[in-house]
Amino acid sequence: MAGTTKIEWTQRVWNPVTGCTKVSPGCKHCYAERFARRLEQMGNPRYRHAFRVTLHPDLLELPLRWQKPSMIFVNSMSDLFHPSVPDEFIRRVFEVMAKAKQHIFQVLTKRSERLLELAPQLPRSENIWMGVSVETMKYYTRIEHLQQVPAQVRFISCEPLLGPVDKMPLDGIHWVIVGGESGPGARPMKEEWVRSIRDQCQRAGVPFFFKQWGGVQKWRNGRVLDGHTYDQMPYQLND
Repeated sequence: MAGTTKIEWTQRVWNPVTGCTKVSPGCKHCYAERFARRLEQMGNPRYRHAFRVTLHPDLLELPLRWQKPSMIFVNSMSDLFHPSVPDEFIRRVFEVMAKAKQHIFQVLTKRSERLLELAPQLPRSENIWMGVSVETMKYYTRIEHLQQVPAQVRFISCEPLLGPVDKMPLDGIHWVIVGGESGPGARPMKEEWVRSIRDQCQRAGVPFFFKQWGGVQKWRNGRVLDGHTYDQMPYQLND
């Protein structure tokens, strides 16, 4: 639900909402759904509804109790802008993030239309980073919506990357993450797709983070691209 994580581009996760529904091909082998069903079978009370969207208001103020400055991935087990999450609850999440200024919060969504719609009503703070998932060029509309949202850092997650992503609109984008799909049924990612995004980022001066090659056993494939690891960030937290 909350705590440290092995996700390479963040440090902690915070899940005031769990559960989601599929909206595009990147959701096909959702790791969060797989994990949620496992937790349900283990009897975890937070997942008694498995992957049905569930609010956890008792966890809203948890980041305020974390003293050490951290990068926090918000809703690693859901999508904050899912239509089943009430507007007021989303506002409460943003209010907590704005108060917890010792942390950086990374909010990632596939529901960019709702993000754009609600953005004018949500508290703004420099420690809230806003991002969208883009698995193929078909979903560039998500980037276009993100570009209209006021945020100190706007980022794109191309994970799982399922096809070439050329001529990516990078104006107003501050960070790009790329990763291959992992786990059962993982679909392959081609090297040229990753190189293309890296090169686009380098030309545009946008930090590039290569998370993993992925695969059924992702640890076998690592995260080295052309002899290098790419861990670029917009900026780092001050410890």
